[in-house]
Amino acid sequence: MKSRKKIIKLVLVHQGFTLIELLVSVSIIGVLMMIAIPNLNSYLVESRVDNEISELHRLILTARNTAINSGKNVTLCPLSTSNVCGTDWKKELTVFNNTADNTKFDSTNEQVIKVKAAIKTNDSLTLNQTSLVYSPTGRLISGNNSVFIYCPKDYPELARGINISLSGRVYASQDTDNDDKDEDRSGNELTCS
Repeated sequence: MKSRKKIIKLVLVHQGFTLIELLVSVSIIGVLMMIAIPNLNSYLVESRVDNEISELHRLILTARNTAINSGKNVTLCPLSTSNVCGTDWKKELTVFNNTADNTKFDSTNEQVIKVKAAIKTNDSLTLNQTSLVYSPTGRLISGNNSVFIYCPKDYPELARGINISLSGRVYASQDTDNDDKDEDRSGNELTCS
């Protein structure tokens, strides 16, 4: 019975960590954090890019579907303070139906359909034209085949894009050659400039 009490007493006395055990544990946690944090940053940026591309994709589809359903031209563009389509695609984007001028929003005769918030300050979103205008047939009226390119700051390898054909169809970019970088529909790698 005495030896049993001694064992219980020894177990109860030794409940903490020694200084060496604590230092080893902290060192292991530190090494694991140094490995995990860069990967976590990359994962967070990739998630942000995917979310922005998905939201932009839905906005473009909303513009096209509204044009088809309403029987009117519908414009998607970044509006300036004077309600004229601009070229800074990283700002707030507006979808509106139009009756006369496809590149200007007239608040008395036209209606805002949907607005997408501006993208993160240091990221960039580019398109090679000032607006996308859909006709009631669902085709693009203006421009030619276009590519939106979203480039996150400091991570150009995570760039994503959306291809828009003259027929009005919308395609998100994909990594077709398995090099962890997205390509457009022609197979060209998306680049940030």
